[in-house]
Amino acid sequence: MEGQSTESDVRRCLSPPPALPGRSATGAPRASGCGMTPAPLPSDLIEAEARELGFGIFGVTDPRRSDHGAFLRGWLEDGRHGEMRWLGRPESVTRREDLSLTLSEVRSVIVVGHEYGDPDREQGSLDPATGTIARYARGRDYHRVIPKRLRNLGAAVERLAGRPVLARGYTDTGPIFERELAQRAGLGWFGRNTMLIHPRKGSYFFLGAVLVDIDIELSDPFERDHCGTCRACLDTCPTGALLGRDDEGAPVMDARRCISYLTIELRGPIPEELRPAIGNRIFGCDICQEVCPFNQRFGAPPLEPGYAPRLPVLDPSPGPGGQASAKVSGTVRPPLVDLMRMTWDEWDVFTRGSAIRRAGYDGFRRNVAVALGNWGSEEARVALKDALGDPSGLVREHVEWALGQPRRTTGSDVSIPEDGA
Repeated sequence: MEGQSTESDVRRCLSPPPALPGRSATGAPRASGCGMTPAPLPSDLIEAEARELGFGIFGVTDPRRSDHGAFLRGWLEDGRHGEMRWLGRPESVTRREDLSLTLSEVRSVIVVGHEYGDPDREQGSLDPATGTIARYARGRDYHRVIPKRLRNLGAAVERLAGRPVLARGYTDTGPIFERELAQRAGLGWFGRNTMLIHPRKGSYFFLGAVLVDIDIELSDPFERDHCGTCRACLDTCPTGALLGRDDEGAPVMDARRCISYLTIELRGPIPEELRPAIGNRIFGCDICQEVCPFNQRFGAPPLEPGYAPRLPVLDPSPGPGGQASAKVSGTVRPPLVDLMRMTWDEWDVFTRGSAIRRAGYDGFRRNVAVALGNWGSEEARVALKDALGDPSGLVREHVEWALGQPRRTTGSDVSIPEDGA
């Protein structure tokens, strides 16, 4: 009973405390106590610390067993995860269902959102001569920004608790259902695009979770689905990756058809029938978020400077007009021809500290070749012909496909439909 000693408390006080694995959030050895069960730590104190660390979205949930295990197993059995085999590892599936397998002493889960924003408020680049990079990847890799702040948040919990606290943070780096935890912590609901949508923030934010061995006041779960009858994301997905909701209301995606999967996670050839639908999206895709009314209403530039889009790196040597010219493209509307001709050293500069590096040099140029084929101008064809001798068979195959696409007599004047189709 909360606030009263239990029989186990008494036994623990009568015998030496057992050794517990792990260390506290500050690195100090964990300590065991006895006596009255302390009241849960007030969540508003932790929320204030989280906001100081830049987390504009906050909630707390308990570590009870996941309700999504059966859905995940069915989704994996249907093969909708494609080549993302790590999702199907038995240990990974089991740990996603039961947080105590990740941290046996877990008592509460803090869930936070770090907004990367919508700096340009447009639906990708409408100029087919330039590439579109997903918003989250235009600045610094969030894996280089959020983990340290999660550790600092764990240290803040320890300071507020006045005792050593075992804390373990995750941001898309471990087998946990971040979005389910976020919904249970009151951060938002699952949209038809499978994203977690906050009612006043939209969905342009990263999720982080901190598992702690201390009781914290819980947030009310987010129960209501605000999508209503809206089908904007389903109707505008150019590859048909979004399959709507299943019989139990869960949104379903076939990752094998998702442009983000095709341009990032897929290591081999992109299926030919899907290449035209990719358009000029060369890393990731935001279409299902761009058309969401909540993002259109609440999308805003990021507050975190590190998430700001990267600017071109200028070559100090003067160009034809006497001005410095771009040596390495930036991440907003980069010219496709320049990207196709990018050397490995230039790629190294372009992707240093960026999530774009996940695609790999050959995988990224594969994507650019597809975009050049979809553009189809003479300028695009010249760049593609120059790449026919590329040492990568993956790149060459996509270059050859691109050269076989219909020609367009106009150049960058040809626009891409705003719905991404």
